[in-house]
Amino acid sequence: MRRPNIRPSAVLMMSPASLADELFTAAMREELRALAALDDEVITDLGDERGRRALRGADIVIAGWGAPRIAPADAPGLRALVYLGGVAALCLEDVGGWIDRGLALANARRVNAFPVAEYALAMILLDGKDAFALSRSGRGNPQTPHAHPGNLRRKVGIVGLSQTARALIALLRPHELDVRVYSPELTPEAAEELGVRACTLEEVMAGSDIVSLHQPLTADTRGQIDGDLLALMRDGATLLNTARGGVVDQDTLLARLREGRIRAILDVTEPEPLPADHPLRTLPNVVLTPHIAGSLGTELHRMGRHAVDEVRRFVEGKPFRDQEVLA
Repeated sequence: MRRPNIRPSAVLMMSPASLADELFTAAMREELRALAALDDEVITDLGDERGRRALRGADIVIAGWGAPRIAPADAPGLRALVYLGGVAALCLEDVGGWIDRGLALANARRVNAFPVAEYALAMILLDGKDAFALSRSGRGNPQTPHAHPGNLRRKVGIVGLSQTARALIALLRPHELDVRVYSPELTPEAAEELGVRACTLEEVMAGSDIVSLHQPLTADTRGQIDGDLLALMRDGATLLNTARGGVVDQDTLLARLREGRIRAILDVTEPEPLPADHPLRTLPNVVLTPHIAGSLGTELHRMGRHAVDEVRRFVEGKPFRDQEVLA
């Protein structure tokens, strides 16, 4: 058994290697070095012998986007993996073997929920002012009639009860909006605590001025927002997607948008990025952004800070704050 007075060894694993400099400030790196014997080189793949050797001696892996998948044989001494992303298990090969080893995992899903929720809030409020259509048309007169006459008591629908959805609900609270939520997980007690109205998916789609999607992409939710649900949306309503492109039947959405009856704000599509000549790029009732809702720029430091704190908890013998359970 490892003696408690010996510092654990840690490696960074992500691709490209420069991502580590975007996630961690110099001060954060110093904190990591104080907590663990940190290898200064970033492992980007397992084809390099130096990287394989560092991984074999690691107690802790701090992984980010683009990290190679590791099997139990690759890291015989590994006890913890801290992932700067949503699902730490994406970094693992042979999950069953890691379960047998009792590997401790943490992810940054909760932390990355904040910027996505902020993006969704901004889009909801701007859409309520019809800012995008007015900007495109060049009309500068605020008295010009438009589809959504402001945000007071506007009906906002939320699909899913992810950590991002919960963060968004908290951000929406001061704005005097009528928020209704569909999720199989939402109980009447939880709805009351959150200050939202529990609805069916059909009620959310039919009764909202804007519907914000926050469900995970699974076999059950792929194409969940289909033609029947899109047909329920009221004239002038907007579909906002910061979840995954695959939760929407995109071909049917395109057909509905071409009719001009509804609008869409899409930060995610399928595929990503869309082909340069895809018709979604040219429709006047569509706002496209290139998957920017998640952490960018200085927001990445929040995720780096979270990773340092989780490493500290592990070194101090405490459970991770954002523990991921392998199944």
